[in-house]
Amino acid sequence: MPHDPPPPPPLPPPPAPRRVPEDVHRRRWAVLGVLMLSLLIVVLNNSILNVAVKTIASPAPTGIGATQGELEWAITSYALVFAGLLFTAGLVGDRLGRRRALLFGTVVFGVASALAALSASPAELIAHRALMGFGAAFVMPATLAVLMNVFERDEQPKAISIWVGAVGLAIGIGPVTGGLLLEHFWWGSIFLVNVPIVIVLLGATLLLVPESRDPAPGRIDAGGVLLSVVGLVLLVYGIIRGGELADFTAPGVVLPVLGGLLVLAGFVVHERRTAHPALDMSYFRNPAFSAAVGGMALVFFALMGVTLFAAFYLQSVRGFSPLEAGLVLLPMAVTQLAFASRSRLLVQRFGGRAVCTGGLLLVAACLAAFSGFDATTPVWAIEVVLFAQGVGMAHVTPPVTVAVMQAVPREKAGSGSAVNNTFRQVGGALGVAVLGSVLSAVYRRGIEGGLGALPPEARAAAGESVEATLAAAERLGPAGRSLVAPAHAAFLDALHVTALCAAGVAAVGAVVVAAFLPGPGARHGPPAHAAEGGPRESLRR
Repeated sequence: MPHDPPPPPPLPPPPAPRRVPEDVHRRRWAVLGVLMLSLLIVVLNNSILNVAVKTIASPAPTGIGATQGELEWAITSYALVFAGLLFTAGLVGDRLGRRRALLFGTVVFGVASALAALSASPAELIAHRALMGFGAAFVMPATLAVLMNVFERDEQPKAISIWVGAVGLAIGIGPVTGGLLLEHFWWGSIFLVNVPIVIVLLGATLLLVPESRDPAPGRIDAGGVLLSVVGLVLLVYGIIRGGELADFTAPGVVLPVLGGLLVLAGFVVHERRTAHPALDMSYFRNPAFSAAVGGMALVFFALMGVTLFAAFYLQSVRGFSPLEAGLVLLPMAVTQLAFASRSRLLVQRFGGRAVCTGGLLLVAACLAAFSGFDATTPVWAIEVVLFAQGVGMAHVTPPVTVAVMQAVPREKAGSGSAVNNTFRQVGGALGVAVLGSVLSAVYRRGIEGGLGALPPEARAAAGESVEATLAAAERLGPAGRSLVAPAHAAFLDALHVTALCAAGVAAVGAVVVAAFLPGPGARHGPPAHAAEGGPRESLRR
């Protein structure tokens, strides 16, 4: 009896329709190169500033005599304006065009960099850094939004990993570049170096980057932006002030902190009720999205605070030059660049939850290792810790960024990018403020007993930071040598406490992602049809 022939094998599923035009698809990697360079200068200037803090704190003509509080504000003013305007900048890019937003932000950033280089006082530097943050607020969300619109969904994780690697590269070459510039030029050169890069970027953006926008944008939420900026400024000002006074119960500390928290609570209520929110609160109903942005904020809270004070440790306690300090910090960045683009392979095999949890635990362990550093710790031991810390970061930032960006529709890529970068920047800004306050308060308590050689009226200022104490010792000449050892000891004690606090925050981040990020085989975001659906994205040269 003849047998029926076996049924034919099932046909493979048809390939997903291509949403990116062919001419854009062909030049996608060149576009990514332009986006990475744009991102590079935005991030690089913060890492340059970290090794320049000692020089800027020096009296004129070497620096401008900035105090530790003023240095923190030079960093925080940038981050606050940046984070506060990211919502609006992302929506403006979605509405008016992401290439236009990128070009506008690049021009503002270049002009502000030139002004910062010519600052004659700490107040001017803080103001110009805030203007740089204004420009950067339009650059960073536009880069990630453009990326999501020139790469198909299956290539987005690889492209995002490379995009994240650019952050690591900037963190690494920033200190080295800053050290080289400070050895040969005045401190303002660390900002002036941005100007020629900006000129190149403008030409490359016009030539290569396609325009894209949301075909159905909503209105800009000016009220939400105002509430977020006011709330963050009040909160961080109160925290920094608490560190300066070494008293977190003073009215000048408690009132701004409480006011900031109330305004930020009002921001959340406003965003939930308004028809056109700057931050779409419905995104947070996705546990993976919430865990990703929460983990991002916590790891950058921990990292940015300690990274800033590592520069003081290397230069003030170990006596390294800015260039030498930059070279010591280089392994952390090189490993991020090397491992970030490979992290997606581990995510495919083990899932985002396991990879991010392991990365955050490694970061926490490395931050805790700072508590064992002293004035004689071998450089190789510091390098090993920084290398491992870079590996940990490379397995946290790319997966959580992919989780955030693939959870929102393509046409809302600007607002999704704004959320991702806002939590990163707010976490970093609060890390500098909170951990800076912890370091300042612990240092002040530790050095108070060693300032007896100073006149009573000079003791308060000299006890503000290790740089202030060492400057006072230098002014005293041979009589001030007795201050150096107590200053180093007090700073190391303060650094150890700060590092353990940072490690604890990173460990909390590990708990968050372990609880809520998806495991192996789970999707980060909505189904493909939801992520790719909606009105056709406007994408043109």
